[in-house]
Amino acid sequence: MKSKIISLSKNEDFKSILNGKKLSNKYLTIFFKKLSDKDKNKLNISFITKKKIGKAVNRNKIKRRLRNIMNDAVKKININFNYCYLLIAKSYILNDSYKKIKETLFNEFEKIK
Repeated sequence: MKSKIISLSKNEDFKSILNGKKLSNKYLTIFFKKLSDKDKNKLNISFITKKKIGKAVNRNKIKRRLRNIMNDAVKKININFNYCYLLIAKSYILNDSYKKIKETLFNEFEKIK
């Protein structure tokens, strides 16, 4: 089964996920929550980078990296599709290597069950 990653779009979805569960590490803060009107075959996930991190080029680079990591994660590890996810990037993510970020993110998603 081919899964598809979909971004969250409604403001009320963002607000409700922020009231859900939270995991945090050096690179990211991950909020997740089950939403009732969600398609179970698709991964609802959004990436947020604040202006404090840097200019638009750096913020877009972070989002591209995270999107690529999540595409690999869907294929390689067992991600719970019942949840909607919100990933908020921290400034450390810009300076570290792709491999370290990927390992950390895979470990965090394996904790979520």
